Amino acid sequence: MATTPLGDYLRNLRARVSPEQVGLPTTGVRRVPGLRREEVATLAGVSADYYVRLEQGRERNPSVQVLDALAAVLELDDDARLHLMHLAGVTPRPRAASVERVSPELVALMDAWPNQPALVLGRAYDVLAANQLGTALFGPAGETNLVHKVFLDPAGRSFYADWDTIAANSVAGLRMAHGEAPDHPRLRALLTGMLDRSPEFARLWSRHTARGKTVERKHLVHPEVGDLHLHMQTFDVRAAPGQQLIVYHAEPGSPSAHNLALLGALAATELSGADRSGGGPPRGRR
Repeated sequence: MATTPLGDYLRNLRARVSPEQVGLPTTGVRRVPGLRREEVATLAGVSADYYVRLEQGRERNPSVQVLDALAAVLELDDDARLHLMHLAGVTPRPRAASVERVSPELVALMDAWPNQPALVLGRAYDVLAANQLGTALFGPAGETNLVHKVFLDPAGRSFYADWDTIAANSVAGLRMAHGEAPDHPRLRALLTGMLDRSPEFARLWSRHTARGKTVERKHLVHPEVGDLHLHMQTFDVRAAPGQQLIVYHAEPGSPSAHNLALLGALAATELSGADRSGGGPPRGRR
């Protein structure tokens, strides 16, 4: 039977919640993982028929009150609840810009942070802009996509020391972005390509986990300077909805701070050498 992204998401969420989590008895044989549809409906205060129509895609306009009740039953965090609202169409969807541009003021701000790698990501995790250290760490703006880097770059698994966690978080963030702007052409193209090209991506996508970027700690292994244990902060760019400013930093005085400074010195030397030779910026500089 045909369904909808909302129905798929609800069905996936329902399978993750055990009866014990919501105080229901578990006597008898249960033929489905997680909760039954009738149990979700009862706990949310809606009829079983109505909830079945939601999962099957025959009911497409649930109220905010119903969605809040379902989010409580399914124990959703803030990101997952927001994704549920996006899928139900109760939050305004942004218009898809034909070209994603980064403001010159934001580029200048990133360039004023020579000791912290900084990137601006688009909705589909394209690196739209980067300062010198960000380029040295991840690659040139306009040519780098972080989802590709995780799943399709042969060096991705060695670059991301905690690859499994990075991969899961990347897909969860992309799921969140897709729920907010499912008609965005670049996002659709990326999703189609990744589902075709990466079985690992397809497996994680099928989980329907939605989670935005927050404060994280990442362990990267750069081929030139080695281990980098970095804190990551994410900021929404309010002047350009869908863009995110990502800034990394190392603990002062740590080996990672030393390695990050070394990477900056190598990048500056490479840039200076290219300028002296008259060849322009080397590959890797945006």
